[in-house]
Amino acid sequence: MVNTSIRKEAAYLQVRQKTNFLKQIRRNYELYLLILPAVIYFSIFKYWPMYGVQIAFKKYVAAKGFWGSPWVGFEHFERFFHSYNFWTIVKNTVGLSLYSLVVGFPVAIFIALLLNQLANERFKRFIQTVIYAPYFISTIVLVGMLNVFLSPTSGIVNHIIQLFGGEPIFFISQAGWFKTLYVLSGVWQETGFASVIYLAALAGIDPHLHEAAVMDGANKWQRIRHIDIPGIAPTILVLFTLAIGNLMNVGFEKAFLMQNDLNLDSSEIIATYVYRVGLLRAEYSYSAAIGLFNAVINFTLLITVNQIVKKLKGNGLF
Repeated sequence: MVNTSIRKEAAYLQVRQKTNFLKQIRRNYELYLLILPAVIYFSIFKYWPMYGVQIAFKKYVAAKGFWGSPWVGFEHFERFFHSYNFWTIVKNTVGLSLYSLVVGFPVAIFIALLLNQLANERFKRFIQTVIYAPYFISTIVLVGMLNVFLSPTSGIVNHIIQLFGGEPIFFISQAGWFKTLYVLSGVWQETGFASVIYLAALAGIDPHLHEAAVMDGANKWQRIRHIDIPGIAPTILVLFTLAIGNLMNVGFEKAFLMQNDLNLDSSEIIATYVYRVGLLRAEYSYSAAIGLFNAVINFTLLITVNQIVKKLKGNGLF
């Protein structure tokens, strides 16, 4: 008898929750319609393709399809782990990501803090336009600019080197210069736009805090240190967590365009390697296994860093 009452009560609660949920949808249908395109996009282009991940564990044959292809388990993963260039590819990918993170991440914060301190609005808008503009240059144009400016025969950089008595350097072909060129060109192109998020966070800081600090005799550096930086700290932590979660996702297009046979030792990363074996050599299962390995590493890093941030600061991404 008691069990019957519990079941009825549980069923009643479920019906009530469902009814309340439907009422909430009807009451706020405009908001649900607003997010509907995003839900459809992610469902079609992000979640549905996960169905194809199974080919990483099969010897995929197009004629047999996903289900008909023979199962091989972790064979492709073992092949990648034991390949002669495994450590080179992983080292290049992680090294390039860490280099970009260490150099590029703080620069955007620094630029935002400096712009926030400019009192002349006209000059501030001019500087913002100058540093934002490179973001709208396409990657292929950026790499073309690098080839022109760094040309050993006609590039302005080598002309300056020769002017001071040095020998011209073929930057693009030297493996030792690849990471530096990749990172610095990325900083120049993306820092201005990345600083927009921090400027928005700075705009949300209560101006009365600065007024009180000025009344107490604080200079600009002290206000930046004790008001601005703590004020944007949650934003910094969120973006840092996202950056760590994408540590293994080095951009394919730019690395591929800058890549050549002479700098391959530094420029071969997971994304370009997947392109070579997956599309050029049509080894779909092998390339899918490499991509899945890359995604698992990113997911693990994201969860780990998020948990660390939650323990240290009490809040994270989720």
